[in-house]
Amino acid sequence: MTDDIYFAPLLPWQQTLWSQLTQRVLAPQQSLPHALLAAGMQGMGKRAFVWRLVAWLLCRARDEHPLGACGHCESCQWLRSGTHPSLQTLPLVSLPVSADNANNNEAANSTAKDKKPTKTASNASLKIKIDDIRALQPFIYQGGQGMRICVLDHAEKMTIAAANALLKTLEEPQAQVHLFLISDAPAQLLPTIKSRVQQLALQTIDPAIAVTYVTQALGSTIHREAVGTSAIEQLIQLANGAPLAAVTLAQAPWYSKRALWLTTWQALRSGKRSSVAASDYWQTQLDIAEFIQLSELMILDIRRVGLGFDAQQKDIHFPINLTEHQPTDDALEAFVHSLQQTKTALQQNVQEKFAYDKLMQELAYL
Repeated sequence: MTDDIYFAPLLPWQQTLWSQLTQRVLAPQQSLPHALLAAGMQGMGKRAFVWRLVAWLLCRARDEHPLGACGHCESCQWLRSGTHPSLQTLPLVSLPVSADNANNNEAANSTAKDKKPTKTASNASLKIKIDDIRALQPFIYQGGQGMRICVLDHAEKMTIAAANALLKTLEEPQAQVHLFLISDAPAQLLPTIKSRVQQLALQTIDPAIAVTYVTQALGSTIHREAVGTSAIEQLIQLANGAPLAAVTLAQAPWYSKRALWLTTWQALRSGKRSSVAASDYWQTQLDIAEFIQLSELMILDIRRVGLGFDAQQKDIHFPINLTEHQPTDDALEAFVHSLQQTKTALQQNVQEKFAYDKLMQELAYL
């Protein structure tokens, strides 16, 4: 993620909310709530919205630029350099950085293509501890310093002690201090935290707007025949209605290999191909993390077909005899569990070849 996130164009489904909030800030005798929560599934643009709003709130020329930060004033330049004195972020890895340092930032960013996070970014750096919250206190309570903003990304990663420490700040709001909490899993937040913040209405996305956005986003990168309305609607459905996630899905290296996955599975099941040969081939096609993502999606539809429902993926043909030879629930659960175990093993530097070999052996008996 780079500093461009502060000045990116407003996503079309966020225009109404943006107008409501900015008009409230600019109107006399009104202000934003002390604490706001941007929550919901990945790929809906909640981080893009928050960082854009942060930049606008801090912008010295916001009165003349109601549609977004000017990008040129002293405040905007501080943001570009990552040294704004009125902004604090937890965890630090979530702070947008300049393009020169972007490779050091592995934080989730719904406006960028998926990257494989490092172990540091996915584990230790995405934990917010009580000492982290305590370290914010001087910044929050210093007083007389103009507007100050704290952004807590991955807020569900707060420990219980950290969440309890944050409650004090939420219960004693300070003038001109705003807290933004961002969460992909708001159900994991303490009820006491959620009761003291106002949630931003970011989750309602008009389907027609989503289709138009995804179509335009993919038009320059995907062949025209591959982005028909039905294909776009399928992408959005598979992404649970999140337009940015749908774009990322379409651009994922593994998405075009779904039919090939089915062919491999059927060949393994029938004994026409050995698990070793399948493993060797797939290692030349996708890295193991991508193959796991592909497998998880395919298993979902195999389950649906086995239960008598239509597959969500209409553009590929599931085996006609699948209903007669449907894997048992226990077998499917065991394979999904193995996929999860493989994810964990990869974080412990298990060689991809061994992981691939093991999964292909299990897929042969599914």
